[in-house]
Amino acid sequence: MVDSSQNIDFRPNSKVYIGPMNNANLKIGELAKLADVSQDTLRFYEKHGLLTPHLRSAAGYRLYSEADAQRVNFILSAKRVGFTLNEIHELLALEVTKDEKSCEDVQNFVDAKIVTVEQRIRDMQRIQRSLQALSDACCGGAEPATHCTILEALSAHSDSVLQQSEVR
Repeated sequence: MVDSSQNIDFRPNSKVYIGPMNNANLKIGELAKLADVSQDTLRFYEKHGLLTPHLRSAAGYRLYSEADAQRVNFILSAKRVGFTLNEIHELLALEVTKDEKSCEDVQNFVDAKIVTVEQRIRDMQRIQRSLQALSDACCGGAEPATHCTILEALSAHSDSVLQQSEVR
């Protein structure tokens, strides 16, 4: 995978290249090596409509262009900032039609993702509070777990311990 410490260049008109493109017809292994992903990853992207080789050799090998390499980099950059494959598909559609779309369209898409992430954070915080409430209710002693409050709460579908986490 690409090093997640790499910064994404957000400057207008910036182009991000994953390496020098000496040959416009890269085989899948060559593109995989340039992008630092597995060949299976590229096949997966192809299967899900994110990447299409620009042509095939007479022997049936997938051949990729510089534009394909840039597309892989776009996909990897989008993954690094948290977009799902379905969202990346939508972003690619925005990228392909960028002459017809506005920055506002793209920003609205990203803002919607922020709302989703904020909801997930709230959900994870709720789960953390529930787990902490379960842990706090347990004595944690060395005695047998036959009367463990955690197991009892989960077995009885008891909401009393879990509800405590909701009010915190």
